[in-house]
Amino acid sequence: MESGYDLALRSVVGCQDQVFLAFGEVLGMAEVRTAAPPAIANPAALGLGAFALTTFILSAHNAMGGGTTPLLAMFGYAVFYGGLAQFAAGMWEFKTGNTFGATAFTTYGAFWMGLATFVLLILWGKVAAKDVAPSLGWILLAFAIFNTYMLLWSTRINMSVFLVFLTLEITEILLFLGNFSGNAAGEGLVALGGWMGIITALVAWYASAAVVANSMRSKPILPVGSAIWS
Repeated sequence: MESGYDLALRSVVGCQDQVFLAFGEVLGMAEVRTAAPPAIANPAALGLGAFALTTFILSAHNAMGGGTTPLLAMFGYAVFYGGLAQFAAGMWEFKTGNTFGATAFTTYGAFWMGLATFVLLILWGKVAAKDVAPSLGWILLAFAIFNTYMLLWSTRINMSVFLVFLTLEITEILLFLGNFSGNAAGEGLVALGGWMGIITALVAWYASAAVVANSMRSKPILPVGSAIWS
């Protein structure tokens, strides 16, 4: 038979347990749970939009020449939008597990920041005038090689992404050939590459708009087409 002291002690302990249980429930600790991570918005909309706008500005310069569209018009956007914002979109694609998107956006974000740095080196007199076109030719050739295998793998995404890489492939080929030939902006193959780049930007803008619109409803609003190779 329990003494009065034992009964009082057990009553106190029981009250403490109830208080701790109630306090734990308030804090969400009644059960040990692993909370689901918050959903991440699709970074492709930002990446494609950033790529499209900066490509459009530079392509207008290449197509119509510096007299119509000065080269420095794209500088700030190459650093912050086509560069930094697109690079960040690539980092977020890594978070979602999208290797293709992460590789594409990070690479082309770095491309724009690298191109802006090259323009600065030219303005500071660190690159001789005779070396500008050949240097751009080699840069564009290198990215055309990268873009070639990304174009191949884009056939497994959807038609809109494939068309972005297809038009970009043509743009880069025209531009590196034009720069190796010594064409200036608004001349020859560089001008043709500029017009093709404008088409590339429009296709990328559509793809970006489709991601935004289709994320707002369960039923797609803008068609993006199916994968060519699944």
